Amino acid sequence: MKRVFMPLIAAALLLGANPGWAHSSEPAVTAPPPAPYQAVSSLVKLPDFIPGMGQLYVDPTTLPAGPFLAFDHDGKLVSTIYMIPLAQMKPDMHIDNLLSPGGKVDHVDIMYNAGHPGVAEPHIHIVLWHVSAADEARVAK
Repeated sequence: MKRVFMPLIAAALLLGANPGWAHSSEPAVTAPPPAPYQAVSSLVKLPDFIPGMGQLYVDPTTLPAGPFLAFDHDGKLVSTIYMIPLAQMKPDMHIDNLLSPGGKVDHVDIMYNAGHPGVAEPHIHIVLWHVSAADEARVAK
């Protein structure tokens, strides 16, 4: 009996642990995304394609946080990226209910960035990957 219920309990725990901040509110998107999104390279001095991230688009009214939509060389959405300035982070801050236009989130990366054109102040990147870790190679070069 225990062997039958253990997988069910494990599945229930995993499903219950699904973060609410990685939900989908829009259908899948292809490049270029519709207005109000604009190519980041048209807004700040950055290349059209950034290795490791892809081709980025953002609604300028959402800067600096985003979401930024990241596409591979074939125009397929691979991730949704948020850039949260450290100065805006507070002990009682909750980062939840982030929009995920690409739909299902496969995995999440969170990393520190000291600043770059467009978001000059130190910040964190929250990357909601819509592809597997192996498929991240689609934006590696």
